[in-house]
Formats: sequence, C-alpha cells, structure tokens
Amino acid sequence: MFRRTFWFTAGAAAGVWATAKVNRKLKQLTPESLAAQAADKAIETGHRLKDFALDVRAGMLQREAELGSALGLDAQADQDPGRELPAPRRRAALGPRTDPGTTTPYSLTYNRNEDH
Repeated sequence: MFRRTFWFTAGAAAGVWATAKVNRKLKQLTPESLAAQAADKAIETGHRLKDFALDVRAGMLQREAELGSALGLDAQADQDPGRELPAPRRRAALGPRTDPGTTTPYSLTYNRNEDH
C-alpha cells in the first residue's frame, strides 16, 4: 500500500511539474511575449552599439592626439586660432529660392506631363 501511495504521489508531482513547465513555455511563446523579448534584445543591441561607438571615438581621439604630438601639430593648432572651420551657412526654411544670376524666384517642381 505504501508503494502505491508513493508512486501515485510521485506521478501527481511529475504531472503538476510538467503542466507548470508547459504553461510557462506557452506564455513565453505568445505574440506579446515574443514582441517584448525582441524589443529587449533590440535595446540591448543598441546599448552595445553605442558603447562600441564611444570606444571607437575615444580610441580615435587618443590616436589623433598621439599622432599630433608626434608630428608637432599641437603647437601649430594652439598658435593659429584662425584656422578653424567657418560656421555652416543656413538657408531660410521658408520662402522663395532665387537663382544666383537673377533676382526672380524659380520653382523646383517638375510636371511629368510636360514631356509628352
């Protein structure tokens, strides 16, 4: 009788364990869970790429400084502050554009029907 009770209990425990494991796996395979896992992986990959880019940038700046000091370019850059690049020119976001040779505005639209 104890043998039957033991095997019945062991079988019931194995069934409960297997059912719980299958339910957990089914919840992991739902579309919402898969989307969340994909988003987590994408965010993790983005962080790794950002860290990689920062490491490359730091290495680049360090190597540039080493080359500059080896070639003696640091002293020239400090002595001549006028060698900086000019600020970028910005056009007005709105308003007509004019042709440099004339003062009349021109249109950048293209009508496909004009070719026929």
